[in-house]
Amino acid sequence: MQEYCFGIDVGGTTVKMGLFRTDGELLEKWEIPSHTENEGAAILPDIAKAALGKLEERGIDKKDVAGIGIGVPGPIDANGVVPHTANLGWGYKEVTKELTELTGLPSKGGNDANVAALGEMWKGAAAGHKSGVMVTLGTGVGGGVIINGKIITGAHGAGGEIGHIHVDDEVPGACGCGNHGCLEHVASANGIVRLAKWMLEQNAVKTVLDPETMSAREIWDAVKDGDTFACEVAERFGKYLGLALSAVAGTADPEVFVIGGGMSRAGQIVIDYIQKYYVKYVFRGCRDAEFILASLGNDAGMYGAAKLVIEE
Repeated sequence: MQEYCFGIDVGGTTVKMGLFRTDGELLEKWEIPSHTENEGAAILPDIAKAALGKLEERGIDKKDVAGIGIGVPGPIDANGVVPHTANLGWGYKEVTKELTELTGLPSKGGNDANVAALGEMWKGAAAGHKSGVMVTLGTGVGGGVIINGKIITGAHGAGGEIGHIHVDDEVPGACGCGNHGCLEHVASANGIVRLAKWMLEQNAVKTVLDPETMSAREIWDAVKDGDTFACEVAERFGKYLGLALSAVAGTADPEVFVIGGGMSRAGQIVIDYIQKYYVKYVFRGCRDAEFILASLGNDAGMYGAAKLVIEE
């Protein structure tokens, strides 16, 4: 029986690497830099070198390793092919094929948000559930949809791109994807600041928040302190997310929504604002979906990537 596997979470600055037992126990985790120069040519060779080095260090035979799972930022199809990933410098790249050739180990790949969702469903806050949606509220709004234990990737690897559901026709500016009115534009950590600044421009009111320097964390701190304006921002934030997630629920009917990312550190209050509007807008049959805070933090991607190569 193969006892070990690797979970790899590739980011634009660092690669998070984890050596796991196939029962989900994390034995060791470490990071290596993401060398994105020269179109990211060194990223996969660096990963392979680090993984093989870890096996040698621990005296683990390759035949005892189920494989390497890898999460990457951006779309990746069922064959492990990335069409383009800007922040890694990659153009078209056959990621899993190359990783297998470099290591001699089976490999499977997934989008980073999707594998983080899988990690939370497997060993995180949603453990015990089979169908769920993870929403990552960070610099952007990421998403992952898991149905019956399987990632929904879609025809182009773009399944679960919750951040690009259209929710707004008022706040000016384009989303990073080029469209206007995306959830990410108004409900990410950057988006809620953008939203607050725009709301202040529409109606200058008294608030503890400084429009020149405020951050998402400061907005939520002000909400907790009862700042009237900050609470109005939180209401609008909650409406956007509640509306978007009600649409997701009408399609996927999850048991649970897992809220993660940097903004989730504000705690239960974030869920309270989202759930209030979710219940208002969602189809009655999906109203009882549970909302919980993610628990694996930055390790979720490693766990989910490892799960990719572990057969049920």
